[in-house]
This record gives sequence, C-alpha cells and structure tokens, in this order.
Amino acid sequence: MLVKIVTLFLIGMAAVALIGRFRFPRIGRKSARVAPPTICGHCGRYILGKEECSCRKGRG
Repeated sequence: MLVKIVTLFLIGMAAVALIGRFRFPRIGRKSARVAPPTICGHCGRYILGKEECSCRKGRG
C-alpha cells in the first residue's frame, strides 16, 4: 500500500513539473539570464542605476 502511495505521489509531481514547464517555458531556463551587476573599477562597490559611483564624485 505504501509503495502505491509513493508511486502515485511521484507520478503526480512529475505531471505538475511537466505542466509548469509548458505553461511557463522561460522561467528558470538559461535563455532568461540576467546581466551581471556592474561593479566600480576603482572601489569595487556595486553601481546602482546609471549614475557614476560615489567614490568618483568625491562623496565616499
């Protein structure tokens, strides 16, 4: 009885995975990769937005 329950559970999980893969094909795949964050070459901090780093402006 326990083997039957475990088998049905695994078949159900495989079905849910296949439905999710066909419904949301780009999520979690390599084609939806995000560009790496920009790092300041001078101080090594992450640069947020399009402004220059605060170390170059003299504030940090």
